[in-house]
Amino acid sequence: MAGRSEVASRKGVGGEIHDPIRTSAGELPYTAELLTQRLEEAGATLLCLPATGTRTDMRTSKWPLVRAAIDAYGWSGARLRPAIPAAAAISRMDEALGWIGLISHESYVLRRIVGARALVSPLTGRHLFTWRRLGTLLGADARAVRRWHAKGIAAILECLNSRHGTVET
Repeated sequence: MAGRSEVASRKGVGGEIHDPIRTSAGELPYTAELLTQRLEEAGATLLCLPATGTRTDMRTSKWPLVRAAIDAYGWSGARLRPAIPAAAAISRMDEALGWIGLISHESYVLRRIVGARALVSPLTGRHLFTWRRLGTLLGADARAVRRWHAKGIAAILECLNSRHGTVET
């Protein structure tokens, strides 16, 4: 539910989102906002990672006419890509995306919704899957998808907070 400006305002140095969740003995209880924030950071980090390596067919074309046209018009296949994330961001991503597995296997729709909403574009700060788009894909109302997302976040919170001996009120 965080808008573009909210995600941008939470970013710290290097584009990382910082939160007060500690892993030592004096842990703070997880909250829905912090959990959503960490999942969005993980989704943005995931989208920063290179999808594939370079291939020779990316630079050459078998059709000389197409290749000549590309060279003549100065077309460049360069795309604006975010910087490759730091190792610490990748470690946080691994931890946060592992939390989706805490939702029961019977609730696979909740897992898919939480996972889809975690995908935030690192360049624009916008969600790749809006509530309306998820509703269309699932054949449901966008408000129902929001409730299901909240239910999935609550399931993760219950597991995380029970591990640490804290209960969110």
